[in-house]
Amino acid sequence: MSSTTTATLTAHIWRPSNARYIAIDGFIPVPRGTLPSIPAPLAWPAKDPADVLDYQFDIAAALTGSEGDTISAVNVTMSPSAGGDLVVNSVAADGSLAVFWFSGGQAGTVYTVQVSIATLSGRTISRSVLLPVLALTSVVSPTTSLTTEQGTIITDQNGNPILLGS
Repeated sequence: MSSTTTATLTAHIWRPSNARYIAIDGFIPVPRGTLPSIPAPLAWPAKDPADVLDYQFDIAAALTGSEGDTISAVNVTMSPSAGGDLVVNSVAADGSLAVFWFSGGQAGTVYTVQVSIATLSGRTISRSVLLPVLALTSVVSPTTSLTTEQGTIITDQNGNPILLGS
C-alpha cells in the first residue's frame, strides 16, 4: 500500500495598508439659510521619492442607500506632472474602495491628485487629494554640524549631530 502526498500552493491575499487610507465625508444636508462650511482638503500621509506605496480612497459615504452600486471606472491626473514627478503605477477598485500605487515624486513637492470615479449606476465622484513627497530617507544635517577633516559629521551617543557653539 502506498500513499501519495500532494502539495497545494496557497494564494496570498493582498490587503492594502490602512496607514494610507482616506474616505470622503458623508453627504450631510445643510439647514436652510446657512452656508455649508468648506471641508479641509483631503490628504494622504507623505511618501519618500524612493517609496512605491499603496494609497486607498473610499467613496462608501457617496454610495449609502444604493446597495450594489460599486466603482466601475477610475481616472487619475496629477499636478504638477513633469519628468521625475509623481507616477501612478496602477489603480484597482473593489466595491467602494479605489487603491492607487504611487512611485517617484520630487522631494519638497505637494502633489494634487485629482481622482474621478464612475459607478455602475452612473454616479461620478471627483475629489482632489494632496500627497506630499518628502525626503524621508535622508537626514539633512545643519550647516553648523561639527565635522571631521574628511567631512564626516560627528554625532553624540544618540546619533544626533553635534552643533558648533553648543
